[in-house]
Amino acid sequence: MRIGVAREIKPQEYRVALTPAGARELVQRGHEVLVETGAGAGSAFPDEAYERAGAVIASVDEVWERGELLLKVKEPIAPEYQRLREGLTLFTYLHIAADEPLTRALVESGITAIAYETVETDRGALPLLAPMSEIAGRLAPQAGAHYLEKPKGGRGILLGGVAGVVPGKVVVIGGGIVGYNAAVIALGMGAQVTILERSVDRMRFLEQILSGRVTLLMSSSLQVEESITDADLVIGAVLIPGALAPKLVTREMLGPMKDASVLVDVAIDQGGCAETSRPTTHDEPVYTVEGVVHYCVANMPGAVPITSTRALTNVTLPYVEEIAEYGVLDAIRRDPELAPGVNVMGGRITYEAVAEAHGLEYSPLDDALAAGVA
Repeated sequence: MRIGVAREIKPQEYRVALTPAGARELVQRGHEVLVETGAGAGSAFPDEAYERAGAVIASVDEVWERGELLLKVKEPIAPEYQRLREGLTLFTYLHIAADEPLTRALVESGITAIAYETVETDRGALPLLAPMSEIAGRLAPQAGAHYLEKPKGGRGILLGGVAGVVPGKVVVIGGGIVGYNAAVIALGMGAQVTILERSVDRMRFLEQILSGRVTLLMSSSLQVEESITDADLVIGAVLIPGALAPKLVTREMLGPMKDASVLVDVAIDQGGCAETSRPTTHDEPVYTVEGVVHYCVANMPGAVPITSTRALTNVTLPYVEEIAEYGVLDAIRRDPELAPGVNVMGGRITYEAVAEAHGLEYSPLDDALAAGVA
């Protein structure tokens, strides 16, 4: 198979979808790998490293037009919509439940679009989302601590405090991978940490693994409102796979919060878990609403691309090899983990939560496979 690796053009996105080591594995299996000029530069992988691995350095047009399987990190943005085409399989983070224009562009193009974030194991794990969730979770307290500094518009709080001074209070909404990793880093910084979670089983797990160092509370509208009122830093770590994040923090809840407290909404890729959240970039990461500083960068792991790119290739490469080996249709039929990743195929939306988010028609994947529309 001819596999293309596109250079990311989203602002301040430095990751690349494949390392030279990954390229070498694919080449050794007999596949052709086309890497766009400069695609790996932001992750400290020069073109020469890919060439030594056996890949071919190509122009943006060659990568998109000649590739059968196109690897990216982030979803296509508007200038790339015209490159979407029938016969191409796109494998990337999509998050299209929060992006109707992209959803319609994918449907109209006839492309097969497989989302990293909805590839799912039979136990409900999200193996391709997990490493970026770990990284985003670990970055969230760092970002929050930075913007709590007075020169950055924050309250002027040191999360860890000092001897004789109470530490900052961090509230994490959601106890999944993002929430757990956020709590670990916040604890390491010396903060007081509270996690709001709806699953009792998950809370028992967190109680055990975090050795009782955090306060664990059952999440409800009232509990969210009460908890964030006393917080210096709130971290939104809510996830419903493939669907819009629920709006757990309303605008009205912001009023009683501490002036110049910080909200880091890691759920922003899926629309955000606060009513007042909107996507920002690393260039302009924050804005203030009702006196609360909002950090809503939609590609947080892009700030640490060397770590993120390696972590991403570690988990995506086996699926890439499978698609390349068997072709997209047979790979989807063979692998029940890969099948949920298919969001769009042959002009049909095959992921129900995406169709519901935009009020568009849903077509079960089995129907699309039966039609052989890829």
